[in-house]
Amino acid sequence: MDKIVINGGFPLNGEIAISGAKNSAIKLMAVSLLTDQPVELPNMPRLRDTRFMGQLLAHLGVEVEEGPGPKMTLHAKELSGTEAPYDLVRKMRASFNVLGPLLAREHKARVSLPGGCAIGARPVDLHLKAFEQLGAKIELEKGYVVASAKGGLKGADITFPFISVGATEHTILAAVLADGETTLNNCAREPEIVDLVECLNAMGAKIFGAGRSEIKIEGVSSLSGVSHSVVPDRIEAGTYALAAATAGGSVRLTNIRSDHLGSLWPLIAQAGCKVSLDETTVLIERGGGRPKAVDVETQAYPGFPTDLQAQFMGLMCLADGVSIIRENIFENRFMHCPELVRMGADITVKGREAIVRGVKELYGAPVMATDLRASASLINCALAAKGETHIGRVYHLDRGFEHIEIKLGQCGARIERMPDDE
Repeated sequence: MDKIVINGGFPLNGEIAISGAKNSAIKLMAVSLLTDQPVELPNMPRLRDTRFMGQLLAHLGVEVEEGPGPKMTLHAKELSGTEAPYDLVRKMRASFNVLGPLLAREHKARVSLPGGCAIGARPVDLHLKAFEQLGAKIELEKGYVVASAKGGLKGADITFPFISVGATEHTILAAVLADGETTLNNCAREPEIVDLVECLNAMGAKIFGAGRSEIKIEGVSSLSGVSHSVVPDRIEAGTYALAAATAGGSVRLTNIRSDHLGSLWPLIAQAGCKVSLDETTVLIERGGGRPKAVDVETQAYPGFPTDLQAQFMGLMCLADGVSIIRENIFENRFMHCPELVRMGADITVKGREAIVRGVKELYGAPVMATDLRASASLINCALAAKGETHIGRVYHLDRGFEHIEIKLGQCGARIERMPDDE
């Protein structure tokens, strides 16, 4: 097991190219199950999660080829089975999304209930209820979902009781080959959903309304192959933007979709940073002086993303004043707070709110990553802290950030990865 060691207190200066989005790549990989033709995915990030998904798809009979460069090609000419076992699904929650495509193509599936980051309950009942409305028979059997749809799935009118990115994406993956029309109401609107729909439509699907609360799907009998570039990772872009804001300096981010972070840029500006952007790049600059305190609350897209909450809190730890950060998406996403306190932060958690009283300096300390985005917050604060910080359990980090120590090192960060003796 590795750890990351950072000697902090130095500003960042340079340029960082943003990789393809983890949250989109995993679902696009699942698309390969819906066709017997090759699916080519340029701008594919190399991450623990994409590797886990590749292992699961290979188990199901998909030919998975990486490269050249940041590209993956998947070919599910024939599937070897329809069971996704616990040992593969437990490693990553999003691997559960093979259930819908297997139901759509093979009309049956046996998939283990998922694992993943412990940041909230995130039940899959919305997914299963949607599949039942599409005509599937669902049974739970010793930790597995056993699903069948004799004669195939049928179009339906489905209303989600609350907005769920995972349920929206998964239901689209199931309904695209269903017989008839499906209408999804109260859908999530994230850019990753739009990316998924654009890929499916390029394969011959008929999906309308992605990015809006109502999506209509006219089922088709088959899908063709495709070459579809993975959308840039807005969470990676936001993380590095907040790293520059926290540590100070001047960092230009390239290969981004700046419009996907419309809720973040004004907040960084309010905190006292200069933000200069166009469609595919953004420049974050912060000189001397402390950031300013800014309140923020997480919301479904296009609101402020929960996946940047921990990183924004890291910036507020050094702000001049008091900020209130409210988490509305997940009920257990303040696990990074005790670790930040170890570095000298002043944070009080009350239910879904964290009160952050900014301090003049943070100090290096041994800390532990508790989940993917929390680990990024610790990285950002360690860059600004005086002295040396050792961050353990960085396997969380490797799930969603490609070569983070290399990208930050190119901007002057004194950061290295080394074996963890503990």
